[in-house]
Amino acid sequence: MKYGFIPFILMLGFLRASALSDTTDIPLSRQGRHEDIHTEQINCDRLDGKIDGMLRAGNNESVNIALTEALIRKPNEFRQWIEKNDAQLPTNNDKVRYLRYVSEVLISFRTGVKAKQITITELPDLLATFEKIMKAKAAGSSFLPYLVQSTYRVAKINAQIFSDTADAHETDAIIYQKYAALHSDLILQTIEPFATEPYADSLIILACTINPVQFYNYAQSPNSIVGRLIHRSTNPMVMKVAELSQTDNALLYFPFLDDLLSGRQGMDDIKKNIDDSVSYYKLLVNTATAYSRRMAAPLKDTPVAYFGDNGLWQTLYKKAKFNFINPINDLHDESNLSVRMRAIQPLSAAELYYMLVTGENDIYTSSYKHSFDRMMQLMGPKPRGDSLLLTVNFDHFRKFIKMAANYNKLDTFLKTMPPNRSAQLMTAFVAHLDNKNLEDAVDVADSYSSITNPKLQQSMLANVIQNENDAIAADNRNGKIVYGLLKTIFLSADKKNGIDLSSEFGIPPIYDVSNIYMQDDKNRIVEEVFFYGDKDGKAFYPPFRNSFSGSNWKVTEKKEWMEAYSAKGNVWVFANKPLDSDANLDDSAQAHLNNYLADQGMKPSLVVHRGHSYWLSHTMSRMPGDAKIVILGSCGGYQNLNQILEINPDAHIISTKEIGTGDINLPILSYINDVFTNYGNLTWPKMWQTLTKDFEASPSKAVRESWDDYIPPYKNLGAIFLKAYNKKMEEE
Repeated sequence: MKYGFIPFILMLGFLRASALSDTTDIPLSRQGRHEDIHTEQINCDRLDGKIDGMLRAGNNESVNIALTEALIRKPNEFRQWIEKNDAQLPTNNDKVRYLRYVSEVLISFRTGVKAKQITITELPDLLATFEKIMKAKAAGSSFLPYLVQSTYRVAKINAQIFSDTADAHETDAIIYQKYAALHSDLILQTIEPFATEPYADSLIILACTINPVQFYNYAQSPNSIVGRLIHRSTNPMVMKVAELSQTDNALLYFPFLDDLLSGRQGMDDIKKNIDDSVSYYKLLVNTATAYSRRMAAPLKDTPVAYFGDNGLWQTLYKKAKFNFINPINDLHDESNLSVRMRAIQPLSAAELYYMLVTGENDIYTSSYKHSFDRMMQLMGPKPRGDSLLLTVNFDHFRKFIKMAANYNKLDTFLKTMPPNRSAQLMTAFVAHLDNKNLEDAVDVADSYSSITNPKLQQSMLANVIQNENDAIAADNRNGKIVYGLLKTIFLSADKKNGIDLSSEFGIPPIYDVSNIYMQDDKNRIVEEVFFYGDKDGKAFYPPFRNSFSGSNWKVTEKKEWMEAYSAKGNVWVFANKPLDSDANLDDSAQAHLNNYLADQGMKPSLVVHRGHSYWLSHTMSRMPGDAKIVILGSCGGYQNLNQILEINPDAHIISTKEIGTGDINLPILSYINDVFTNYGNLTWPKMWQTLTKDFEASPSKAVRESWDDYIPPYKNLGAIFLKAYNKKMEEE
C-alpha cells in the first residue's frame, strides 16, 4: 500500500507533458517536437500491454516505480533543459535538433524492446547515459567516456542517436569492442573493418581462446585480411594455431592444443600416434585424464580446446564410436565373443571406461554389458571400482553410474569397493547438482528408476533431502529447485506416498493420456511414423504396413508414404516409405509427407521413430512439434531428451536402452491404436502390465530381453525432471 497513489500521481506527468508552455514560452515551430516526445512516452507506456501511466517489467513494485518515473520525469526534464538553455543552444535549429534526440531515444528504446535488443529495465540507465552525452555534446565536450562506462546495448543506442559527431571513428571502436566482448564467437566474422585498429590483436587472441577450430579455418587463408591479422600475432597460442593451420591433419592435433602451448607435449609426440587408431585413442584418454584433474576443484582450470567442435572430448567420442563401439555393435548377432569383442581387446580398463561414458547414445545393451565385463576383468582378480574412478579422476562419473544402473551393473560395481567408499561415491553422485548443468541432474533422476536395491534408493533419497536442506539454509535458489524436484520425483516412485506429479509440478498427467488430449481441433488423432531406407527399415516396414489391413482400417498408398484411416476413433496414421537412404530418398519422402500434412492442417500428436540411434537427429529435425507421445527406437539420453522436449514440451516419451526392434515397437503401436480407435484413454501402467505378460510368453529370448530395456513414460524420470524444471523456470 506504500505506493498506492503513486501510479496516479505519475500519470499526471503525462497530463503535464503539454503544460510545459505554462512556465516556458515555446514557439509554435517547436511545439510539434514536444508533442512528438509526449506521444513516444505514451507509446513506451504501452510496452507492458496497456496505457495506464505505469510501465511494468514484472511484479517488483520498486522496479516498476523506477521505470515509470524515468519514462515520465526524465524526458520532461530534458525538454525543460533544452528550452531554457539559450547559452548552449541559442538557435531554433539547435533546440529542434536536441528535441529530436529526445524523441529518438524513446523511439529506439521502444523498437529495441520489441526486437529484444534491449530490456524494459534498462530504460533508467539508457536515459541517464543519454542525459550525460546530450549535455556534454551541448557543452562541446567529448562524450566518449560515457559510452565507455555504459553497457553495449545502452552505448549502441546512444551512439546511433548522436551519430552526427566528429567522434564517429572513436565511437565505432567503442561500440565494436563492447560487441566483441559479448559476442566473442563472432569476432572473426566481424573484425575485418577494424583489422588495422590497435585493439584488433587482443580481440584475435580472445577469438582464438573461444573457438580455436573456427580460428584454424580462418588461419588457413593467410593472405586474407583476417588471415594476415592472425599470422602477424606474436601471442603464443595464436602462433601455434597459425602454425597448425599450415600442417597436414591439423585437426588431429587440436585436442592437444593446451599441451602443445604449454610444452607438455610436442608435435612429434602426437604425430607418431596419428596413424595408429588405437595409439591415438590411448593418447586422447591419457590427455583427458590429465585435463580432468585440472578441471576439478580447487584448480577448476579448463584447458584450451577441451570442449567444442573437434575439441578433445568430441574427438574422444568420435574415435571411441568409430573404432570400437560401431565394430562391436555391428557384430551384435555374433555368438563368439572373441570375434565380436575383438575391437576392444587392446584397451585398458580406463580406456574402456571412457568408451562407455562417451558412447551412451550409441552403444547397444549387449555391447555395453560385454564391455563392462571386460573392464572388470582387466581390473584384476580383486577389482576395486574406487581405484578405477581415481585413475580417471572421477571424470564423468555420474554418467558412468547412471549407465551402470540402467544396465543393472551398478550393484556389481559398488560391491568391488568397501561399504564406506561406495556410500561416499553415491553421496558424491547426488552432490553439487545446483550448478545448472542439468545433464548431471537428469542422470541422477534416470538412475533412480533403474536401481533395484531398496537400501541404495533410500540412501539416494536421503542424500537428496540433505542437499535440499543445505540449499535452503544457504538460500541457494537453483539448489532448492533441483533438489526439491528430485526429492518429489523419488518419493512419487513409491505409490504409498500418494504423490501426484502432475498436480505437484503443473505438468500433464504422468500415468495416462486421454483420448481428447490427443485430438486436434477436428477431433482427429494424427500419428506420424518415420522410417529409414536402410536394411532394418526395409525389413520392418512390410509388417508395419500389413498391420493396418482388414476392415478396421482404410489404407491409401502414395508414392512416398502410406496413409491409414481407422473405421472408428478417427485415427490417422502416416508413415513414409523406407526409400533408399544412400540416395537420400527417405529424407525427401519425410519432407514431402510433412509438407502434405501441413497443407492438410494435420499436426501429429503421436510421433514414432523407427530407426537406429544415428537416424534420431533426422527424425527430431522433422518433428512438427507439440506431440503428446513420442516413441523412440533408440536410447533416450540427456541430449536426445532435452531436444525432444524443446520441440514437444509435454511429450510422454517411450525410449529404450537397446536398439528398438520391430517385434517390440509394432505391438506397442498396435496397443496404442487399439485403445484410441475404441475411443479409450491410454493408461501406461496397465499397458506395460499387459505387454509384459505378452512378451514374457514369447518363445524368443531376444524379444524378452529387448522388452526389459524399454522404459515407460512414467518411469522416464529424466524426462519428467526436465519437464518439471522447465515449468518451474517459466514460473520464476
